[in-house]
Amino acid sequence: MQGGSSGIGYGLKYQARCISDVKADTDHTSFLTGTLSLKEENEVHLLRLSSGGSELVCEGLFSHPNEIWDLASCPFDQRIFSTVFSSGESFGAAIWQIPEPYGQSNSSTLDCVASLDAHVGKINCVLWCPSGKSDKLISMDEQNLVLWSLDSSKKSAEVVSKETAGMRHSLSGGAWNPHDVNSVAATSESSIQFWDLRTMKNVNSIERAHVRNVDYNTKREHILVTADDESGIHIWDLRKAKVPVQELPGHTHWTWAVRCNPEYEELILSVGTDSAVNLWFASASSENQASERSAEASRQRVNPLLNSYTDYEDSVYGLAWSSREPWIFASLSYDGRVVIESVKPFLPRR
Repeated sequence: MQGGSSGIGYGLKYQARCISDVKADTDHTSFLTGTLSLKEENEVHLLRLSSGGSELVCEGLFSHPNEIWDLASCPFDQRIFSTVFSSGESFGAAIWQIPEPYGQSNSSTLDCVASLDAHVGKINCVLWCPSGKSDKLISMDEQNLVLWSLDSSKKSAEVVSKETAGMRHSLSGGAWNPHDVNSVAATSESSIQFWDLRTMKNVNSIERAHVRNVDYNTKREHILVTADDESGIHIWDLRKAKVPVQELPGHTHWTWAVRCNPEYEELILSVGTDSAVNLWFASASSENQASERSAEASRQRVNPLLNSYTDYEDSVYGLAWSSREPWIFASLSYDGRVVIESVKPFLPRR
């Protein structure tokens, strides 16, 4: 199904690539996004959906000194988030705190809680532990995975352990397993690596060329979704991961990111450089894949694309489901356009 967009829009001043759901804000549907300007001072915008759901409001505007390549909100404190940034050829990562009070009238300065300065190469991402109020987080560069312990009250972060992926691998990103806080999936040029954080060892892998992005299904313990460079989307059952249990066509150009819905296990979003956001209905396990009990499920397997949101003028890089209202998602195109959409018409019957 093809369609334009009837969503709620918001324009950033500069180009941008990353957006994050503010999971810790249980009173509002909120998102954080950061800009990517080479010549101007960059900005972080705190966006909230109005109570009536008809307007996206900037609740806070904060200056950020460098180009923002990755942004992730702390899962237990709505005022804390991480960024990966660059200045010229040098990369850095830091934990920031939004000051109080704040507002959109003037650009406020963020408080730097800690610098994640254990890297020498290009840093790709920061991952927050998805379980409760854990003080653990992970940063990755192309060769190393670093586990940190954060103390926001003391404004410090200490390295717990650090391990190299080896010269044959170039780490590009990853996802923390929501079902096992000791397990992280890391993407590289040639495989998906599964790391045990207790030993900081790579304990397993899926050999698959050109995996660009990965996400865990929060409702199904063994299900992993990947976006491949060659435009496709693959769903894996980690109990038998030699081949994917389902393949989706993805995008007409690069599929950049995939996100599993936090509540509805069958729903997957993807974004790509074809200026589109795609909503998919996917069987959540190999058992469901084989089952023919439901005519509706069978129909969806024949045509897994529920909707394609195409009202964009540039590549779409940023994507986030709302954890508070899981039928809402935010997308971000490179030209700085944020769009909020509702997938309520496509929710599976229960």
